[in-house]
Amino acid sequence: MIHAQSVTVEKLTGGQGVVACLKRERVSKVFCVPGESYLPVMDAIYDEPSIELISCRHEGGASFMAEGYAKASGEPGVVMATRAVGGANLAIGIHTAYQDSTPMVVFLGQVHTAFRGREGFQEVELDQFFSHIAKWTVEINDAARVPELVTRAFKTARSGRPGPVVVSLPEDMLRDVAEMAFSPAMERSKPAPSLSELEKAGVLLKEAKRPIIIAGGGVIRANAEKELLSFAEAAGIPVMASFRRHDVFPNHHPLYAGHLGLGTPLPIIETAKQADVILTIGSRLSEITSQDYSLFNKEQQLIHIDISEETIGKTFIPAVGMLADAKEALDALAGLELTIQAEAAEWAAERRRVFEKCAAAETAERAAGALSYRQSIQLLQSELPAETIFTNDAGNFATWLHNYFCFTQANTYIGPTSGAMGYGIPAAIGAKLARPHTPVVSLSGDGGAMMTIQELETAVRYNLPVICIIYNNQMYGTIRMHQEIHYPEKVVGTELGNVNFVLLAQSMGASGELIETADQFKAALHKAIESKTPALLELRMDPEQISVSKTITELRQSNQ
Repeated sequence: MIHAQSVTVEKLTGGQGVVACLKRERVSKVFCVPGESYLPVMDAIYDEPSIELISCRHEGGASFMAEGYAKASGEPGVVMATRAVGGANLAIGIHTAYQDSTPMVVFLGQVHTAFRGREGFQEVELDQFFSHIAKWTVEINDAARVPELVTRAFKTARSGRPGPVVVSLPEDMLRDVAEMAFSPAMERSKPAPSLSELEKAGVLLKEAKRPIIIAGGGVIRANAEKELLSFAEAAGIPVMASFRRHDVFPNHHPLYAGHLGLGTPLPIIETAKQADVILTIGSRLSEITSQDYSLFNKEQQLIHIDISEETIGKTFIPAVGMLADAKEALDALAGLELTIQAEAAEWAAERRRVFEKCAAAETAERAAGALSYRQSIQLLQSELPAETIFTNDAGNFATWLHNYFCFTQANTYIGPTSGAMGYGIPAAIGAKLARPHTPVVSLSGDGGAMMTIQELETAVRYNLPVICIIYNNQMYGTIRMHQEIHYPEKVVGTELGNVNFVLLAQSMGASGELIETADQFKAALHKAIESKTPALLELRMDPEQISVSKTITELRQSNQ
C-alpha cells in the first residue's frame, strides 16, 4: 500500500528554505565558488551535516564538477555562484549540461531587490541571460515560494530530456523569514510506449534486412543498459553508440558495431549508411552523431524513441516516433519477441568484423622510441581496472580513446558532447566525489588542461586521488589539424608555449611525473592507482602526429 506523504510547514529564512529543499532532494554535494550575494545559503549548508560544500577555484570548474558528478551519480548536480560575474563564468557548464542532457540545478545569488534596474553592482537579469541554454529559469522574489519553486526546479531538471535549471536568488529574499510549506520531492516520470507505436515498430523491425540500433544518453539516464543488451541479443540487432556514449553497450560484445562520433573510421560510418531500419533510442541524433546531419537517406526507415517530444523529428522525420522512457520502451519491445532474418544475421556479423578490423588497424604514428597515443590507450586498457571511469576534454587526443579503447562496463565513460575544453579534470573530480571507491582518470590536451588545471588544488584539498593524464604537444591540436587542412603551412594562433605540468602539479600538492616512454607510463599508472593523492602524468607527444589517420606532413602533402 502506498501512503500519502504529508506537507510540513516551517518558519525559515529564504536561505534556510533553499537548503531544506536540497536535503529533501537528497543532495549530498554542492559545488561553488563562494559569493557574498548568497551567504545565507552557505550559512545554512554549514548547519546541515548531510550536505558537503565543495569550494572550487573557478566557477567554470565548479559547473564541470557538478556536471560530471551528475553523470556519475545519476542525480542532479548542484552548483552555486554569485550574480552576473560568477554566473557568466559557469555558463560553460550550463551549456554542457544542456547539450549533454545532464540534470543540473544552478543557484545564483542576485542583486538586492531595492537596487534592481539601476545597474547595481554585478547586475544582470539572470533568468533572461540563461534562458537560451537552460530548460527553465526562474527568479524567486518571495521567500514563501522557495519550496514550491526549488522543488519544481529539481523536477524539471530530471524530467523528460534532463538538463540544467537556473534559479536566481535575490540577496534580500534569502534573509527574509516566511512560513514555508514543504511537499515531498517529485519522482521522475517514466512514460511507456503506446500499443500502436509498438505494432508499427515491430512490423518494420521484422521486415528489416539490415537493422541497427543507435543508443544514446537516454539509455544511460534511464539505467537501461541491461535492457538494451537483452533486447539486442534476443533480436540479433547490432548496436552503435552515439557520440561520446561509448559505455552504453559493451564494446567487446559480438553485436557492438562501433561509435558514431568525431574521427570515426569511414567503414564504421558505412554501417549506419547501409542500414535499412534504424532504431534510435535516447539520442537526439546530433550534428556529430549524424555526421553533419548527412548520415541517413530517404530509403531508410527511422524508429525514434525518446522521452522528449521535442527531440523526436527535430533532426530527421521518423517513420515511427515513440515518446517513451528508454527502459520502458526496451521492455515493451522485448515483448514483441522479434526474430532476425538470416540475411540480417549475416550482415550483423559482417559489420562486427568491420569494427574489429578498424579497432585493430595500425595508425600513422611514426616517432620511434617515443610513447605514442595508441600505446597510451593500450596501456590504459591493460593496466587499469575494468570499472575505471574515464573523463576527457575536447581535443584530437580523444579520438584515440574513442577508436581504440574497449569499454566493457556501464557507467565508465564521461565525455562532453558539447565539445567543451577544460572539462576533463573537474569532471573527473566530480565523478570521484560521486563514486569515491572507483578509479577515475581524466584525459586532457595541454590546451584544455590549462583552462581548469587550478581545480587540481581542489582535488588535493578534498583528498580526491584522481589521475590526470595530459597529452602535451604544445599546440591547440584540433584547430591546427583544421588549419593544415584548409590553410596548409599557414600556422597562426595554434602554437603554445612550454608548460612544466609536473612542477605545476607539485606546487598544488599533487604528485607529478614526466612520461616519455611506454615503460615509464606503465609504471606511473601502477603508482598512481595506489596513490592516496591526486596524480598528474604529463605525456610528451610528437607534434607531428596530429590525428589518428594523418601526420602534419601527410596533411600538407594531400593538399599539394
